[in-house]
Amino acid sequence: MPKSSTSAAKGDQFIESVARLQPRLAAFDCDGTLWSGDAGEGFFSWEFQQGLVDGKTTTWAKARYADYKAGLVDEDTMCGEMVTLHQGLKDALLADAAQRFFDEHMATQIFPVMQELVDRLRQQGCEVWAVSSSNQWVVRAGARHFGIPPQKTLSAEVLVSGGVISDRLVRVPSGPGKPEAIRSVVKRTPDATFGNSRWDVDMLAMARHAFAINPNPDLEDLARTRGWTVFFPKDVKV
Repeated sequence: MPKSSTSAAKGDQFIESVARLQPRLAAFDCDGTLWSGDAGEGFFSWEFQQGLVDGKTTTWAKARYADYKAGLVDEDTMCGEMVTLHQGLKDALLADAAQRFFDEHMATQIFPVMQELVDRLRQQGCEVWAVSSSNQWVVRAGARHFGIPPQKTLSAEVLVSGGVISDRLVRVPSGPGKPEAIRSVVKRTPDATFGNSRWDVDMLAMARHAFAINPNPDLEDLARTRGWTVFFPKDVKV
């Protein structure tokens, strides 16, 4: 069998294995799980190049991110500040910019097999949520490619009042914050959860069926220890 056919068969088998479980509620991490790469980080750099925020904020944010990469700023704080730095800007401006960024730079990195899986689950009547610590605008832009509406996304989010972005954080779904957000907003426990990194472990552990998708080595080791399904969509060509 040609390599491409073998790869596609593996993708079909994975989709069928999940569909047979007939989950009624599923939660998916986004970056690294539904698509390759970090859309939040990518947008963070791209928006400065586009001049979406002023020079003073750009200088501060770049220095702050360097501190984060050096381990001087924790994950939740950085993810929150990557949203609150937009204080005073129009929500519609960020939404349009994020959609343009995602369509131009991230859409080609979507894992086709994961897109097919989400479509299949939705057709079966499964309620699908996207859960990510990336900013609300990028997550919603990416989720649209999967037919997931904005109201079924949980992301690093700030309050918007009168169409203007505030600095008041609503949530940062990272690590333990992911199941906390699901319990708070969805108010039900997912039947199936999907994630790729250690920041998804708590969300994966809350479901009856956990799927480590394209996992980092540390998550892969943990997943195999716990008996979670491990799947690499980046190896599937359709």
